[in-house]
Parts: sequence; C-alpha cells; structure tokens
Amino acid sequence: MRLTFLGTSAGAPTRQRNVSAIGLQFSQQSNLWLFDCGEGTQQQILRSPLRLSQLERVFITHVHGDHLFGLPGLLSSRSLQASATTPVTVYGPAGVAEYVNKSLELSASHLGYPVETVTVRPGQIFEDANYIVECAALEHRVPAFGYAVTEKPQPGRFDAEEATRLGIPTGPLYGRLKKGETVTLPDGRRIEGQTLVGPPRSGRKLVYCSDTIYSRTSIELAQAADVLIHEATYAHVDLDLAVRGGHSTALQAAQVAREAGAKTLILTHFSGRYEDKEGLTVKDLLEEAQTVFPETHAASDFWSYELNRKNS
Repeated sequence: MRLTFLGTSAGAPTRQRNVSAIGLQFSQQSNLWLFDCGEGTQQQILRSPLRLSQLERVFITHVHGDHLFGLPGLLSSRSLQASATTPVTVYGPAGVAEYVNKSLELSASHLGYPVETVTVRPGQIFEDANYIVECAALEHRVPAFGYAVTEKPQPGRFDAEEATRLGIPTGPLYGRLKKGETVTLPDGRRIEGQTLVGPPRSGRKLVYCSDTIYSRTSIELAQAADVLIHEATYAHVDLDLAVRGGHSTALQAAQVAREAGAKTLILTHFSGRYEDKEGLTVKDLLEEAQTVFPETHAASDFWSYELNRKNS
C-alpha cells in the first residue's frame, strides 16, 4: 500500500502546496483510490507517477470546496483517455452525488465510463476480497467523515528454505502448499502445506481524518491504525482559530494518535499562514506534534509513504 500526497494545504492552494487529495495504490494491483479531490488534483496527478486511467474509487470527506472542487473536472478529463473505460465509484456525505451529477449535467459533460455515487453513513461502506472500508462522522462545520481502510488477514509466510531442503520442486506444488494443501511428491512423500506456512498475519490499517476538531470518534476510528493521516491546520498557539474553524492543531492530532494506539501519524492540511518565513512554519507544527507522538511525519505535495506488510 503506497500513499501519495497530491495536496496538503488547507482552504486554498499556496505556492508550495495544492489543496487536499491523497492517492492510495495497492501492491501488485493496478487500481488507484483517491481520498478527497480539491481543485487542481488532476494537474497534480499529471505531475506524479499515478495514472488517472487506474482510478477506481474516490472517498470525499465533506463538501467544502478544497476537498471537492476538483472532482467534476477530473472525472471529465479521465473520460478523454481511451484506456479509461472502467467504472468509478464516488463515496461521500449528502450533497456529493448532487454536486457531481449537476456539475456534469450543466457542463454537458458525457463520460465514457460508468460513475456510481454512494452517500455514506457511519459504518462499513465497502468490502471486497482484500479490504474493508468503514467511515465515521467527525466534528466539523458541515457533515464530515473519516475513513478507515483495513486489510483482511493475510496467509502466513511460506518457508521456501524448508521446502528446498525437503527437495520439493518449485512450480505449481509451491502454490498448493502455500494454500495449506497436502501434496504428494514424485517420490511418493506426502507433504502437508500447513507445516510450511506460518500463522496468519493481521492486515494493515490506514485511517484518514481530515477537517475535524479533536474528537473521540477520531480516536475510535483510528484504534490500532498502522498509519493515521490527520489534519493539523493550526499550531496549538492558534487554538482559538482551530476551534472557530472546526479544525485541529498539530498537538491535538498527536493526542489522537497516542490515544488511539496508532503506530505512525502523518500530518496534513496545513494553513497557509505557516508558510510565512517570518513566523511559525510547518516544521514547527511537526515538532509540536512530536513532543506528544514521536513517530510523526509532516506530508508535503508529491511525498509518498509506503505501508509495508506486517511481519506477524
């Protein structure tokens, strides 16, 4: 699982940062999921290794423009690519479906692929063979949702060294043994796959909470997350601004990560006020969060983070 941050600014773009959008790719799969789609996201994708034709799902946290205005244009541009014929599903709170459909209708945009819109409610909103996606209501000035992507438990590791020692020929037999099947070798020996496969490994968990005040719901959603992406619009010295706008400070984001038992925290959604070289900077926000939760990173546009598969 690889995260690519396409926009990390709050409210409006700056010279260094575009507004909110995060790409999620999956190992050995060609599909792309997008979390939020602020204005200019399609331009950011063009400047990244991501491919718009591989877009499969879009998860919108709320209807504020810096998280949504880029979606109609992105969907329309995707339709111009000959290879982009696969369907796209858009998830979000009430209003997202109307916004997308009306924007396409009024602009006479005709897509060459199906688009489905899903109005989300707290709880599970998606499941396939590998992943479950859940959402929870956050606390902002408009209805907003955080999303948790949880990978289902994975098979244990196959002991290839032991298989070689036993003289098992590589090829189809390895595949059957990895599934735990019992196979008969050419010399008549029977090998039980269970003896060569370790215990199941728990899946990875990614949580995204953007545009919310410090919230118990965020903590519950982020329980035991491998990576928590959390907004950090303001420094804690500007707590009054955070409260007024329904946002979190970097310190509060760190408190959520600590109380949730997350392993890694990534800060994003920074106010443009912290790009003034005369005052506080994003580096100061990062250091503020690290006083509470040391395993914290500050995202920047086009920065990527790899969620490695768990070893246990």
